[in-house]
This record gives sequence, structure tokens and C-alpha cells, in this order.
Amino acid sequence: MAEIQEYIIFFLIWLISTILIRSFFKKRSYKRLPPSPLALPIIGHLHLLAPIPHQALAKLSTRYGPLIHLYLGSVPCIVASSPEVSKELLKTHESSFSDRPQTAATDYLTYGSQDFSFAPYGSYWKFMKKLCMSQLLGGQTLDLLQPVRRHEIRHLVQFLAKEAGAGKSVDVGRELIRMTNNVISRMIMSERCSGDEDEAGAVRKLIQETAELTGKFNLSDYIWFCKNLDLQGFGKRLKEVRERFDRMMEKIIDEHQIKRRKSKDDGKKGEVLRDLLDILLDIAEDGSSEIKLTRENIKAFILDLFAAGTDTSAITVEWALAELINHPNILQNAVEEIDSVIGKDRLVEESDITSLPYLQAIVKETLRLHPTGPMIVRESSEDCIIAGYDIAAKTRLFVNVWALGRDPNHWEDALEFKPHRFLSKDNGQLDVRGQHYHFLPFGTGRRGCPGTTLALQVVQATLAALIQCFDFKLDGGKNSVDMEEGPGLTLPRAYPLICIPVPRLNHTLFV
Repeated sequence: MAEIQEYIIFFLIWLISTILIRSFFKKRSYKRLPPSPLALPIIGHLHLLAPIPHQALAKLSTRYGPLIHLYLGSVPCIVASSPEVSKELLKTHESSFSDRPQTAATDYLTYGSQDFSFAPYGSYWKFMKKLCMSQLLGGQTLDLLQPVRRHEIRHLVQFLAKEAGAGKSVDVGRELIRMTNNVISRMIMSERCSGDEDEAGAVRKLIQETAELTGKFNLSDYIWFCKNLDLQGFGKRLKEVRERFDRMMEKIIDEHQIKRRKSKDDGKKGEVLRDLLDILLDIAEDGSSEIKLTRENIKAFILDLFAAGTDTSAITVEWALAELINHPNILQNAVEEIDSVIGKDRLVEESDITSLPYLQAIVKETLRLHPTGPMIVRESSEDCIIAGYDIAAKTRLFVNVWALGRDPNHWEDALEFKPHRFLSKDNGQLDVRGQHYHFLPFGTGRRGCPGTTLALQVVQATLAALIQCFDFKLDGGKNSVDMEEGPGLTLPRAYPLICIPVPRLNHTLFV
């Protein structure tokens, strides 16, 4: 019913637009803009983005070139689909493209862009970036919280072993999201938010709704005369989701502050392992801090961590496992590497990953074909010239990461799953080609993801444990996994990966 309503709205807008002039979209004579498909009045090129935007934009780039100009409603945009143009945008002209565009959903859910991911480029953003790299997501903090990640991976292995013993099939993606959600929640606030099914379902639903609302097309963001209208009913949903998140976070922060006061009174502050919320509260209470963190800043930043850290890592492991099931020879190579390095009497650890280059190559190849952030989105802060074309300030930029990884001009057999492309032919070690602009799963430059190290630790260690401990038989007697993509910000699978785990090792060794 909701989709029918949206189609009706689009039709009405198109009908009205036939009466209005197209002068708004006429190119100024003194501007040399990149190539562009024919735009419709009012809606511009929005009709060309269905059903999955990054795929649709990749098809347009094959016809119009590596840099194209679009209007999404009344919003001017450029789309980059080649490593060369992406490098010019994200490196040569990085200072011109360091802002993120604001939408009604992200602005409201993050308390007026008081988070980190969507905050305007400026003193607050720079402070939070430095804080992330030095304390919140720095090496020392990640090392101290490594036992949390190890425990949750073991918990997942034990659960799968139990289901395997009963001969039950498992929704792998669902269990991975449960695990990553627990990893993030324990790192943030020392609590498992997905401890029981009711609580787990509530947290998962909250995160899924946040991703849906921030990724779904909102007329008010793109159609100028809809700016102050709520034709799709987003406003009510946004308010309800933020209120639920706010209640959860207020309770957790209050409980944390009570524990902190008690520890301080008992003189035990140094004996308690600090989580990420403790670090944020320390800074908020520090009168000498260069930026005063408010309660809204803390809540918005935690929302960033939940939204970015839960879904993305789980989806990457799910895609990797699906590819390995469809490529049993590659899976066998990975199993043999793990068995030869780790053996069969202990569970693989994060510290072992550096000795498993083939496993690392599998993860890189998965991110190349299935980047969890298929589009890098920025906004120009000033006029500039890109690839010989004039780009005005306030132009929205989309770098199609998904298309970069499938460019046949930069990858041999670009559509095939071949992890060895990331390995050096000389010594079998991991190749540095993954740092070039044809491979940007975590973005790049100032706005690059500060959680890259954490994400790789979780993904690599989890995938290694799964293929070390289990074979996976497809439910329903299927011979291969359907690799169709679903719509969404984080490149989900169109269909869940349902498998029957078959133990390779005695899981009691890992209790």
C-alpha cells in the first residue's frame, strides 16, 4: 500500500510538472557541465534510479561516461564511476568535497547533525575525528576490548554448534547481526543489548528502522515545493524511532553515571574497564576540553556506532560466506590455510589474522564485489573544476564504489570472485593494491571511515571462526546461493542465507 501511495504521488508530481516551466533545470550558458541524460520537469532524473540506485547509476555511466550530471528533483548532483575521476574528487579536490549533505531523516535522528558521520566539516567534526582515532576507536582501546569480541564470536560458534546438533537450519545473517550488535553494545556500554529474544528483536528493529529511514527516498529532500510537507508520513516515524532510541540511551547514560559516581566514591575508578561511553562522559565532564560534548552529542555519536557497526560487518561476513559456498575450491583453500596455521585444537584469534593472507584476500575480494557502503556521498562546499567540467558549490557528489570494484579496465575478470587478485605473485602476501581508488569500501581521506580497523577485526575473525568450525549445507537441497542484491544503504542480500551448519571440529574445545 505504501509503494502504491508513492507511485501516485510521483504521478501527480509529474502531471503538475507538465504545466510548469523547465527553466529551473536549464544549464547556464557559461557553465560546462558533465554529460547528462534527459531530465523530466520537477523530478529531474529520479525516475532513472530504480530499482537499486548504485546499479542504475553504473548503467548510466557506461553510456554517458565516468562523470555525469544529474538532478535529483531540484538537487544538482554529479556521479563518479572511475578510479581516475574519484581520485580527482576525493584527493586532489578533497577540501572542496569534505561536507556531507543533510537530509530530514539524518538531521532529526542525530539531534540536528550533532553526531560525527553527518556533522558539517568544521571544528567539532575535526575534534571528533581526532577523538575517534586517538581514543574511541584507536589501537589501545580496541586491544583492551578484544576480549569482548572474542567472547561474542565464541558465543556464536557455540550457538551454531547447538543448532547443528539438532539438525536445524539457521538464518546466518540474522545471527551475525545479533553477534555484531552485541559486540558494539558491549564495547559502547558494557551491556549485551541482544541478550534475550525480546530485547534483541527490539534493538534490531530500532537499527533496521534507522537504516530504512535514513536510506529511503524522501520527497521533501529533493522536490523544492515539498520541503515543508510530509506527504509520505516520514515525520511521525522519525519522531517515534528517535523517542525509542532516546529513552534507551537516557536510561543507559543515567545508569552509567550512577556507577561512575559509586566507583569514584569507592576509590575504584582505575580498576574498572572503561567502555566507549565512559570515555565520552569523561570528555563531557572535562572542563578543559577544547570542545564541550553535550548529552545530545553523546547520544548521536552512539547512534552512529550502532548504525554503522552492526549492519555492515554482519552483511560483509554473510556475503563472504555466500561466495565461499558458491566457490568450494576457494573455501577449501581457506580451510587448509587455517588448519595449517591454527590447527584443530583451538579457535582462531584476531592475533592470528596477520598469518592468514588468503583469508584477508577473501575479505578484500568480498568488499570489492559487495561493498557495504556502495556509494560515497559528499557535497561540494565551493565552485571547482573536475575533469574539465564546472561544478558549483552545494552540488551533491556520489562516488559509485560498487561500480569502481567492477570496472573491467582495472580488474581482470572483474565480475568473478577471485581472492588471489589481492595476493602478490612473489610471496603470497597481501598486496597493497587495495589502497588505490578502484577499491574504496571504507571511503578515503578525511571523511574515510574511522572504524575500518574495528570492522576488519570483526569481519576477519568471525569469518575465520565460521569456516574453521563448520561446513555449511544449503537449506532445501539447493546447490548454490542466490547472489541478488536488495535495496538499502548497506548493500543487503535480497534473500536471507539459510544454512544447516555441519561441525568440522569438536565445539567443546571452544567453550
